[in-house]
Amino acid sequence: SFNLKEVCDTTIALMKNPHHDILETLPGPDFSTGAQLLFDEVTTREIYSTGRGSFKLRSKWRYKKEGNLIEIYEIPYSTTTEVIMDKVADLIKAGKIKEIADMRDETDLGGLKLTIDLRRGVDPEKLMQKLFRLTPMQDSFPCNFNILIADMPRVMGVGEILQEWTAWRTQCVKNRLFFQIGKKKDRLHLLKGLERILLDIDKAIRIIRETELEAEVIPNLMIGFGIDEVQANYVAEIKLRNINKEYILRQTKSISELEKEIAELQETLNSARKLKNVIIKE
Repeated sequence: SFNLKEVCDTTIALMKNPHHDILETLPGPDFSTGAQLLFDEVTTREIYSTGRGSFKLRSKWRYKKEGNLIEIYEIPYSTTTEVIMDKVADLIKAGKIKEIADMRDETDLGGLKLTIDLRRGVDPEKLMQKLFRLTPMQDSFPCNFNILIADMPRVMGVGEILQEWTAWRTQCVKNRLFFQIGKKKDRLHLLKGLERILLDIDKAIRIIRETELEAEVIPNLMIGFGIDEVQANYVAEIKLRNINKEYILRQTKSISELEKEIAELQETLNSARKLKNVIIKE
């Protein structure tokens, strides 16, 4: 689990520079339960590079002198409050920990809280070091970035994962552009047919009115204006009251804008740099 903004920043940095040092923008994992990461640069770089290894997470705590108690308010992602409570209870029963008078779970809507009542004269720092050593309040988190790529399992480092994601995302954006271009071309094609009708609106109305068989309306429009079946169908579906110069001009005035939009989309589709910029912006 990593911080989403840091992942995005790292992906962008890698897209701009494949030799980017990932540790600069992705300083370490970030878990929903918090806790302190015991950072080791060599270990972290090894995990980032190979996708294997482990790091240590330590619970966060504070000492409250007025009550002579310790409050644990963040724990490692790999454990739970129940597991910690059970382990401490076992150690107390076994006589390995005598510094604790009582321990309870006071987690509420305000957040996680495990409270430890200390016996008189106990050094809270020394007790916590002991608990880190003997309980899951400090825990190792193993990493094994095993990922399916083209249905084949592969263990990959962070950089490789982000490169694979970028390749996948690039194809997604290409597919979207293909779709958008196709829809706009279809619309442009219909408007081009409508534009032909503008040359002789009376002729179009006459063809529709004077054709005796409904099945022959489309072929007659195709012959009369040199348009294809799709365009002829579009014209035939227009309400008779709309087959006038004002309506047709209003519809066809977007032809040049559509042509411009198609050209821009096509240009983005054909440019690796522009595709990259779309992904980075999003």
